[in-house]
Amino acid sequence: MRYIIYVRKSTEDEDRQILSIEAQLFELRQFAAKEKLEIVASLCEAKTAKEPGRIKFAEMLSLIEKGKAEGILSWNPDRLARNSVDGGKIIHMIDRGLIKSLKFPTFWFEPTPQGLFMLQIAFGQSKYYVDSLRENVTRGMRQKVRNGVWPSKAPLGYLNNPKTRGIDVDREKAQKVKKIFELYATENYNLRELAEWCKRVNLKSNLGQDIAISQIHKILQSVFYIGLMKYKGEIHEATHEPLISKKLFDKVQEIMREKGKPQKVKKHNFDFLGLMKCPCSAAITAEKKIKPSGREYIYYRCTKKKGPCPEKHFLRQEELYRQIKLFLQKVSLSSHDTERVLTELNKEETQAKEQAKITVQNLKEKLTKTEKKLEKLLDVYLEETITAEEYAPRKENL
Repeated sequence: MRYIIYVRKSTEDEDRQILSIEAQLFELRQFAAKEKLEIVASLCEAKTAKEPGRIKFAEMLSLIEKGKAEGILSWNPDRLARNSVDGGKIIHMIDRGLIKSLKFPTFWFEPTPQGLFMLQIAFGQSKYYVDSLRENVTRGMRQKVRNGVWPSKAPLGYLNNPKTRGIDVDREKAQKVKKIFELYATENYNLRELAEWCKRVNLKSNLGQDIAISQIHKILQSVFYIGLMKYKGEIHEATHEPLISKKLFDKVQEIMREKGKPQKVKKHNFDFLGLMKCPCSAAITAEKKIKPSGREYIYYRCTKKKGPCPEKHFLRQEELYRQIKLFLQKVSLSSHDTERVLTELNKEETQAKEQAKITVQNLKEKLTKTEKKLEKLLDVYLEETITAEEYAPRKENL
């Protein structure tokens, strides 16, 4: 009879006391050698059996369905199933005669009514253990919330204390998180600009990643930062230290309500764009930068759309204004020249008006002559001097 070795160990709490995958394999191979079992495959799975959908488990059943093996060797029945769906599949395949043998170093089984009954009890005990553990964990979390302690991972600006199992302020990040609320309350920053500010001041998430816009939105709406906590849709008093005042939090919520959904990137109308080009012939663009101090600066630079550009530096708006002013001073006209230019322009305007009048008068005269010709042509046609075939092209020519 051919057997498949199946070993499983997840990172869940219920598997902490179980042998490692390597240890299970070692013990099962020794057991197979002792019992002289033919092993055709060894499948290892690092996933909980609480829910259906394990890849290696499905692969094992598929091999048995195809007739590649008739038996399973595993450490214990709870390695095979901790849910009623997978346990039912094993028992159903035994009933169909596809699985002829199950071997466990820690559990006795034979394909008899008594053996199936004991296997069902073993699977039921595994499921009961999982269900009880889930209920105990849920009950413990609810009690923790009632005691004012956050039962999950601490949000940005706080740390989980493994000794007290409470929540402590992250002194390194807390002030920066507080600054997020203060900057938003000025109404000079949108969510994207706050995310960029976090990147500039090197404020990372608790996983070491850049702060996303969605996380900024979540932070600004979290009551956790005023000493409360929202759990399962309910607000509870908390024991951790608040980072901001309720007054500041309420102001932020009011601003967010007015703005509605997170705003799209604000389109700036920077001065002089479209009127300038870089020496490399590419267009000039501009962007706003916000310093950690909160001060804003506008910089102009080459778009580099024409390829590599020798101009490597940004140009601040103040410097651009200065250069434009100097250029205009060089090309500006004196008062005397300005009067002469205006006089000539007035003359040209007067001449253009007179010419327009003459053109209009000529067109009116031409229209009058054409209308008279059409009347004469119509009279001739009505007198039947010419036919309809002759009338149409003559009218078209006029």
